[in-house]
Amino acid sequence: MRKKLVIGNWKMNGQRSLNSERASHLISLTASLSSVGVAVCPPFPYLAQLSGLLFGSHVHIGAQNLCAFSSGAYTGEVSAHMLVDSGCRYVLIGHSERRTLFGETDVDVTRKVELAQHAGLTPVICVGETLEQRERGETDSVIIGQLRAVTETLGVDVLSKAVIAYEPVWAIGTGLSASPEQAQAVHEKIRQWVAAQASVLADTLQILYGGSVNAQNARSIFSQPDVDGGLIGGASLDPAIFAQICRVAEEVEKVAV
Repeated sequence: MRKKLVIGNWKMNGQRSLNSERASHLISLTASLSSVGVAVCPPFPYLAQLSGLLFGSHVHIGAQNLCAFSSGAYTGEVSAHMLVDSGCRYVLIGHSERRTLFGETDVDVTRKVELAQHAGLTPVICVGETLEQRERGETDSVIIGQLRAVTETLGVDVLSKAVIAYEPVWAIGTGLSASPEQAQAVHEKIRQWVAAQASVLADTLQILYGGSVNAQNARSIFSQPDVDGGLIGGASLDPAIFAQICRVAEEVEKVAV
């Protein structure tokens, strides 16, 4: 049975004076959860602060990105080992905003996955199609192509210590969201593709949905058989809303059991 996982991506938001209150509320509001994993990914400057605030709690820390090089003269970059040293368990890799706004390629994503796992981090590998690609019927080929780029270099077993997040680019920060059926169709395709290479791995692989998930649509999305939780953007900035989404994930998990 795959455990539900909900990760909050704060993106470029946060403030030291607010983070303490936000973390305290999140710990309190999710303290009763036992069947769902919870994590937050704050901006780099706040990783150490949040790691301290959440230390000893059930809420884990993740980073939003990492450098494609392990160390050296790469001004402005942050390495995988630095993230581990800051208390991170997870790291987002290949988020649609990194791909579209900063030109990250499948080669970059693959290299980052390798470095993350070598350092002991769990990479959250983000995949997704644009609206134009979906309208041309290319969703499956785009998603599988992004995953194949990683597994052809690192082997399919790399996914045994990774999480996949499907986030349609057209649903990121737009208020639009894939329907539960649309999300399920892509998640099912991903799992079938992995199963064709490693059936046992496919059964345990966590596949999250990301794209304007909120307290109103979380239940219908998380109830889909191949959706194992969510990568939450804007809604994760409000501890009450984010905790409500996490509680929905736990309720769905318990019903499934």
